[in-house]
Amino acid sequence: MINVVIDTNVLVSGLISTHGYSARIINTLKEKQYIIYYSSEIMIEYRDVLYRERLGLNHKDVDDLLDIISLIGISIIPAASNVSLPDEDDRCFYDTAKSSGSYLVTGNIKHYPTEAFIMSPADFVVEFTDI
Repeated sequence: MINVVIDTNVLVSGLISTHGYSARIINTLKEKQYIIYYSSEIMIEYRDVLYRERLGLNHKDVDDLLDIISLIGISIIPAASNVSLPDEDDRCFYDTAKSSGSYLVTGNIKHYPTEAFIMSPADFVVEFTDI
């Protein structure tokens, strides 16, 4: 089973457009093709961003997605890292992925160091073709 941490930008993209790699990742959550890991900080970030009015996301769709993540995902308290990141708000995603041995799927690859476990949505879907 594949372990994954999903950056908020992937969820936003997948909820805005039902086509594309981010949407494919979201649509496979229920199928349990991978194990999603999150921390309390990640859930706070998800809620803060996904309910922003300017994004225009359907609140029921957001509620459903967050419910799925909470129900099938695994919540952890990640070990803190000291890796340099351009945006400290991204640390919770990096640390959770590192601590859980997960892939970090993000649309903002440049916000993270170049490491094999950090992947774009396209690379993740291509690498794991059953998604």
